[in-house]
Amino acid sequence: MTDMLNGIPEFVEAVEAGGFSAAAARMNLSRSAIGKTIAKLEGRLNVRLFHRTTRMQSLTDEGQAFYERCRRALDEIQSGEAMLESGKREVTGRLRISMPVLFGRRCAAPLLLELARVHPKLELDLSFSDRVVDLFDEGFDLAIRNGVLRDEAGLAARKIALHRMTLCASPDYLAARGTPQTIADLDSHDLVVYARSGEAKRWTFLQGDGAAVDYFPQTRLRLDDLEVIADAAAAGMGITWLPCWLVRGYVHAGKLMPVLNVSSRPVNVYAIWPQVPQLSLKMRVVIDLLAERLPAIMG
Repeated sequence: MTDMLNGIPEFVEAVEAGGFSAAAARMNLSRSAIGKTIAKLEGRLNVRLFHRTTRMQSLTDEGQAFYERCRRALDEIQSGEAMLESGKREVTGRLRISMPVLFGRRCAAPLLLELARVHPKLELDLSFSDRVVDLFDEGFDLAIRNGVLRDEAGLAARKIALHRMTLCASPDYLAARGTPQTIADLDSHDLVVYARSGEAKRWTFLQGDGAAVDYFPQTRLRLDDLEVIADAAAAGMGITWLPCWLVRGYVHAGKLMPVLNVSSRPVNVYAIWPQVPQLSLKMRVVIDLLAERLPAIMG
């Protein structure tokens, strides 16, 4: 049992480096040492892992299948070591994090402030902005972004949550104007709409069969602040289309209620950061926390 890993790191390195010589250079060993180690591994397994010629080595079918499992096993070992190391080390140092304004205030910042309380040597610089920041030029360690990511070289990303929308209005408004039964009924209602530069954003609904329906709201109330829109809807100004994480508090307070049995296509929420060979402990702790806790907050 204790010999099971003998030769495995050298084998995986030879595959990923593209040959024995390159693996030897990476591992600071001689080419013959790599070759002998892999030969012993093949002898122990009683199977040929590489096709060998004078110029190159290529995996056999058995070698390819074995490599895939060895790679997963080494990844698990490295993850386990990182987990143990995390328990031994303090989370220290400074992180600059950018996030959208309202989403950051309502969803991400409370989690990060709680983390800072648990780790008193962690320094957080939180920046709230709805523009897409340049992590390299502006010196950010991490950013939270909603929607489709741009193709940006040198950045790594991890999906940490899903963002959904809901149609809602105040009970008083619905009592006075009636509750719409279909999407077409919205045409006869007052609507409060999110807009940028005066242009109202379309509402894209998912019906029960999964089909998407675009609705272009016509309204006299166009605002570029989601919180003000929620307040306006709660005051009885009309029906609106808002993020579930924002609406939840208004619904619990009885100020808003869902309208129609429609939902939105989920939008991915990502943590992105400058790509590095290995994440620092502070970065790993922050990203893991967001991925673990944000989904429940966002609904």
